[in-house]
Parts: sequence; C-alpha cells; structure tokens
Amino acid sequence: MQQETYGRKRGGTVLWLLTAIGVIISVFYVISLKGSPSRADLQLDSSSAILIDLNTGEVLYEKNANEALPPASMSKLMTELIILDLTSEGTLDWKEQVKTSAYAAEVPGSQIGFSAGETYTVRELFEAMAIHSANDAAVALAEHVSGSEAAFVQLMNNRAAKLDLSKETVFANATGLSHEDLVPFEAASSERDTMMSAKDTATLAAYLLKKYPEVVDVSSRSSVKLASTSQRLKTTNMMLSGMPYAFPGNDGLKTGYTVQAGYCFTGTAKQDGKRLVSVIMGAKTPEQRFTETGKLFEYGFQLSGLESVMGHVQSKLGFKVG
Repeated sequence: MQQETYGRKRGGTVLWLLTAIGVIISVFYVISLKGSPSRADLQLDSSSAILIDLNTGEVLYEKNANEALPPASMSKLMTELIILDLTSEGTLDWKEQVKTSAYAAEVPGSQIGFSAGETYTVRELFEAMAIHSANDAAVALAEHVSGSEAAFVQLMNNRAAKLDLSKETVFANATGLSHEDLVPFEAASSERDTMMSAKDTATLAAYLLKKYPEVVDVSSRSSVKLASTSQRLKTTNMMLSGMPYAFPGNDGLKTGYTVQAGYCFTGTAKQDGKRLVSVIMGAKTPEQRFTETGKLFEYGFQLSGLESVMGHVQSKLGFKVG
C-alpha cells in the first residue's frame, strides 16, 4: 500500500515537472519572438497578399486574397505547369526543337532577344521563361504546343478549371502581358486581360510545387545560359541567396510586372522541412514586393516554429491546449 502511494506521488511529480518544463519552454520561446511581426503587425503595402503553409494547406495570412487583379508574369506559372504536364506525359520532349515566330520575337517586355526563325530547345525556352521571365520564350512554347497562343490559352483555362480555381481567375495569354501590350500583334491572344486572385495564384503555385518539386531546381538558379549565346539571362527573383533581398530558404518562384498590375511576386521558401508559399500583388516598387514577401516569410516561419514547440510539449504531456 505504501509502495502504491509512493508510485502515485512519483507519477504526479513527473507530470508536474513535464508540465513545468513545457510552460518554461513555451515562455522562453515567446520571449525570443518579442519584437517579431505578429498577424496584427503585418500591415503590408500591396493590393492583395496571401501566405500558406504548403505542408498543411493552412492559410496563415490573407489580405484581399479573393480579389481578381492583373497578375502580370505570375500567370506564367500556368504556362510552366502545362509544359511540365506535357513533358511528364511524354507528349513533349525537353530536347525538342522550337522554331520562333515573328510574334514571339517581337512580343514586348523581358526577352531572350531572338529573331524570327531561330531554334531553341523546349528546355532552353522553359528555363528562360522561369528564370528570366522571358515573354518571347513563353509565346514560342505556347505556339509550339498549340499552334497559336489563342489555342494555348484554352489549355490554360481548362487546366485552371481542373484545379478548381475560382471563376475570378481567367487566363488571356501565355505571358501575363496586358491587352494593350498585345493589340498591335495579329497573332497574339489579345481579347482581354489575364486576371487572378492572390488565393488562386497561391493555389496554382502550391500545386506546381507539390506535383513537380523539381521546378525549384530551375527557379533557384541566379541565371540561365543558352547554348546559342554567351550571354547569361539573370533571374528576376531578388530573394535568392546572394541577391539584395535574400531570404534564407527562398528558392523561387515567379515575379511579375505591368503598369496595370504593379509589382508582383509569388515566393516560396523552405526552412526545417516547412515550405511556405506567398503572393504579393500590386506593390508600388520592385523592391517592395520582396520586402513585403520577407515580412510574410518571417511571420510564417516564426508561427510555424511556435506551433512546433507547442505541439511537441502537448504530445509529451498528453493533452491539447485549446
């Protein structure tokens, strides 16, 4: 009897110690985060924004995330997805030669800078599009796959429907350029503007990362070298390692800019096994899209870190904190 009483006391002491240790760990962790951004502190200077945890799908932060806005070149994420689908299915080969058209050569904005009639491989064009945001590369791929940009746009919208993106999101061309930019080109798909919500953009990016995680092997590169030229096309992502707005773990994903859209960025970063996906739309300067993304990442990883510590403590104590 005395032994049983001692056992109960000992068990109670151990539970008390575990509880105390858990509380101490949590308190010190919260103290360590003092001065770091909270959800209320995230006053982002952008038209819309969203942050999601790729592992859980949880939305960690959102601002006007369902509002349809021009996404600029972030819409190339859909062009990337379709090319990856086709190469994965075996209907398109990375080494396949693509002959460039006059429209592809003349499309404005970021470019490889080729002339009509030149040839590039599918891989070269894909990498130039993903890393340098080359509009001419995107158009060349679209025309090669579907015969025309307008036909490729049908593929884009069909793929959006399969992903259950909202009706607010409509793809109008392969590049994300505005209607006004493309009207002068007879071969262009220029009937309307591409519109996407931050939530749909994040959903598209998350799907792309989950289905084709190798995409970050491309998007994490600081430049791309094409076989036909000695010139290196530089990345547009200034959050990669060694760049002015470098963030630990950032390895993608897609920038965007038009006059109508402002400065945009779909970012992703991975730390300690956790991957976040963010979207900033309508920033006023090219730098601002990266500083605002940095705020989201800081918040998201700190939140995830606190949740991990609390989850660990809860599992040890055998109860949940509501």
